[in-house]
Formats: sequence, structure tokens, C-alpha cells
Amino acid sequence: MAKFVTAQEAVRHIHSGDRVALAHSVGEPQALVNAMLDNYQNYENVEICHMLALGPCKYTQPQYAGHFWHNSLFAGPGSRAAVNDARADYTPNLFGESPRLFADGIIPIDVALITLSPPDERGYCSYGVTVDYTKCITEHSKLVIAQINKYMPRTYGDTLVHIDDIHLAVECDEPLFKRPIIPIGDTEQKIAAHCASLIDDGACIQLGIGSIPDAILNFLGEKNDLGVHSEMLCDGALGLLRAGNINNSRKQINRGVSVVTYLYGRDELYDYARLNPKIEIHPVNYVNSPIVIGQNDNVVSVNSALSVDLIGQVAADSISAEKIFSGAGGFVDFVRGASFSKGGKSIIAMPSTAMGGKMSRIVDQFDAGRPVTLSRFETHYIVTEYGIANLRGRTLRERARSLIEITHPDFRDGLKEVYERRFKEAYPA
Repeated sequence: MAKFVTAQEAVRHIHSGDRVALAHSVGEPQALVNAMLDNYQNYENVEICHMLALGPCKYTQPQYAGHFWHNSLFAGPGSRAAVNDARADYTPNLFGESPRLFADGIIPIDVALITLSPPDERGYCSYGVTVDYTKCITEHSKLVIAQINKYMPRTYGDTLVHIDDIHLAVECDEPLFKRPIIPIGDTEQKIAAHCASLIDDGACIQLGIGSIPDAILNFLGEKNDLGVHSEMLCDGALGLLRAGNINNSRKQINRGVSVVTYLYGRDELYDYARLNPKIEIHPVNYVNSPIVIGQNDNVVSVNSALSVDLIGQVAADSISAEKIFSGAGGFVDFVRGASFSKGGKSIIAMPSTAMGGKMSRIVDQFDAGRPVTLSRFETHYIVTEYGIANLRGRTLRERARSLIEITHPDFRDGLKEVYERRFKEAYPA
């Protein structure tokens, strides 16, 4: 069959009953997904599988029932409602281990839909800003269909695939997904200031997505010789990279290079990464491996959570057994990696309240059945706008007192009463 075809011709090679894996995040091939949707009446029970999708996930809408079924490995904004309405499935997993699901045939893939840069003079394309599990599904799918998109930059790292290893290629140039600008409020600024106080010169940092990580980056302009070994990198790091605050000079592995598994930002970030040897993008089973992470000293991992209880359990992916919010992603990978790192610190940062201040995120105990993302045995620092609680090596009494002190004042008295009942002593004045 011909290598270069139209999107409509390419998706005709998808058959009823196939499992189709979409490339992650910015790598989602929009033209191929739209062509598949246009062809939906010719499919029955095609399973679409992916982690974070930045597109609208139209295949989860009720009108496509019977034609498409979604298996979410990370319930993002586009797929969350379908998962929680039982119109889609959710598969718990750790991002760093996701390639094994595909490579070992635990979740075998029939078709991979990916985005690549145009081939160079030797025929090599680049996965660009998203290697993560995308490289793995390319290597382990029966059929690989690539959207060749000039907007996908060529990048350094483990990012190359030869055009001969792609079964079908569709040339279609579309701007990449761009991360929206997230406002940073007073609460986020306070949390960021506390987190930044835990980041020393020479630290190797990992930051997630959101207003708190963005705010933390704003507080690092006085830090020196920072390194990056992170699941992802966003626009907020550009100033630090250009000013030399991030230079990766003290890293023990990948010295001199910022290492990530994907980028998510705006054109300025993607342009910065284009053929820039100071940024390498590698598969997620390398980047998110706790063993690899721990080889760097002074790793500081910062992630967010939905709630923490008084013994230090963390809920970050689900609101209840029936209500999924997202997924573990790389949360657990980097907490463990920071634990393996000499001088490492794991920080869970979150506002003290939710629902407009009506609910405390620090609670006595989780409701029955609520999934726990991080066990009490692995939790280090918890940070809210009211301060820092260091739980590592602390007794249950000490943990409870530390967490109550960083709870919103409106909820402290209730938790102090819980403390006194549980530990049979007056709460310290």
C-alpha cells in the first residue's frame, strides 16, 4: 500500500474491534482523530486508549456509543465526564510504567495514531515535544499512522523514528496544542513562596502542571545552578533557562541537560526546544523511573493533591470511589524518585480549602472507599498557604499537629477536637 495517503484513506485501515492508542498530550494527531470521527459509522466497538488528551475527546459523546469506547489511562478535562458517567473506562496506572502495558501485551495495541515532524534527508522523523509512551506504541502496534506536521519541532533525546517504520503517513500541518495562561492568585503565591524556601541552590527540580508550579518558578530567580529532571516542562521555566538559573551543572546524570518526557506550553517553548541540545526528551519509562530519578542528588519533586488526611495519606486522583478526577500520572514516580535521591525532598502543595472555602483539604480521615494515591509511608512535605508540614520520620501525633497548623483557620478547631479524642490528650497550646 502507498505510504503517503490522505487522512480519510488512512483511517479506513482501522477496523471494528480494534484498540487504537493516541499519542500523548501535544502529540495527539488532530487530523487523524477528526478523520476517524468522520468515519465513525463504519466502526463498531473501536476502543480508543490514551492518557492526557488535550483535544475535546468527541468520541466519548453519547452519539458515538457503539462505535467508539474510551479507555482512559488519565481522566483529563475532555474525558472525565464520560468516565464518571460510566460511558468510558478508567485504567489505574503509573505514567512511568505505562510503556510496559503496551510493550508486554497487557494492553495490546492494534493501531497507533501519532504526530511526527517531517523526515530529514535521511528519512528520520522526530517525535518532537512528546516522547513519553508515544515511542512505545509506535514500536508495538500492528499499524502505525503518523500525521506529518511541520509545526512539530525536531528535538534532542530519544526522539527519532525512521519513515520506513511508519505504515501510513498523512501530511497535514496544524498548530500544536497550546497551554492556556493560568492566573496566579494570592493563595498560589503564598504556597509557592513556602515551596521555594525548600529549594536550595543546585537542586534538581520536578514540577507538574498548574498555577502553583508556575508561581514557584517565579520565586526561583535568586537560585543558582538548578537542574531539571521532570515529567514535563512549561513556559514558566524559559526565563530561568535563558538567565542561567537552570543550567544543570550539578546533576549527577544528564549533566548540562534538562531532561523531560514531554513539553506543554506555547509556541515560544516549542521553538526553544527545536534542535536545542540543552533539552532532551526521552521515553517516560526512563524519565519517570524512580531509580533513574534518584541518581541525581537533591531532587525536589513538587506535585499537587486534592486532599490529605491527618495520618499523611494523600488523595490526588479521585474524589471518591465513583468519581475519578484525573490519574496518578507521574505523581508516585517522582515521590519515590525523590526518596531515593541523596538530599531529596518530595513536596505536596495545595490550597488549604476547596469549593470556594467551604471544605478543608486537610481532613480527619477519608470517606470509606476513597482511593489513596500516596500512602502515609511515602509522604514528606505538605504545603498550603499557611505553611509547611514535614511528615517524614514523624509520629502520628506529630503529623496531626503539623497538619492542623497549616489547615485553614476555619477548620482548625474541629481537627483539634479530633486530635484530642484520638490521642487522649489536650491539643498543645
